[in-house]
Amino acid sequence: HTAAGEQVVTVTNLLKEFEPEKPTGLKATLKSLQFSKHAQEQIMQAGLSWSSTRLIAAMALAMVPGLGIGALLPFLLNGPTTGIVMAGIFATLPYLYVRHKRKKRLDTLEEQFPEALDFLARSMRAGHAFSISLEMLGEELSDPLGQEFRALFNEQNLGAPLDIALRNFTDRVPLLDVRFFTSSVLLQKQTGGNLSEILQRLAYVIRERFRLKGQVKAASAHGRLTATILTLLPVATMLGLLVVAPGYLQGMAEDPDGKYMIGGAIFAQVLGNFFIKKIINIKV
Repeated sequence: HTAAGEQVVTVTNLLKEFEPEKPTGLKATLKSLQFSKHAQEQIMQAGLSWSSTRLIAAMALAMVPGLGIGALLPFLLNGPTTGIVMAGIFATLPYLYVRHKRKKRLDTLEEQFPEALDFLARSMRAGHAFSISLEMLGEELSDPLGQEFRALFNEQNLGAPLDIALRNFTDRVPLLDVRFFTSSVLLQKQTGGNLSEILQRLAYVIRERFRLKGQVKAASAHGRLTATILTLLPVATMLGLLVVAPGYLQGMAEDPDGKYMIGGAIFAQVLGNFFIKKIINIKV
């Protein structure tokens, strides 16, 4: 009893409180480098069910054949240098695969987004609430965008504030159009207005941007073809010489100065391709 004569009620917590698990070993090292978080974001946006640890393990395993090829074909300075360079190139292949899947999925999401906005606008004009429209959109729209809208509706339906759910949606689908959509919904929530008309106009702007991107892509086709030819031509020439005259390039590969020239040529090829891509990559 307390001093006022009231009975003290003791509340026992039946649920064990777990402390967040602290990563150790490789996970701790990757977390300190912040690559694990970046890799997990890339995997999530690619729609893969991998973990960041699995991606790192795949990159480490891919280094082994690179070291072997570098040891067998020391075309850069010496065997160890060639092995290290080839191991680094092979290690990036799993990461490049994830980036390719991510780009392909984001392109599909971007193509589906105007249709999704039109569906939301029509549903709200018919008298449905925004949350009900999200549920209907998630059920009617095909994946992968339908899956993302179902996740958005489920987060909001389970009690998450709308701004938090939309922010998570933007993190999962990092597109400029999605940020416009999120800003429009949150601004309408604060200031009011006709959200269906806003979404319809946004869908029109996105379609017009697609049309402009198509025109830019057609105009830059010559530059992209030039970049492809200039990149593949030296490689094709080298392979042709190896077939026609196997000993023609062998002297250059064995000469110390020749190895520097081969390394410089490879570096110049990569650098030239990078700058050409930058020139023809026009943002719309």
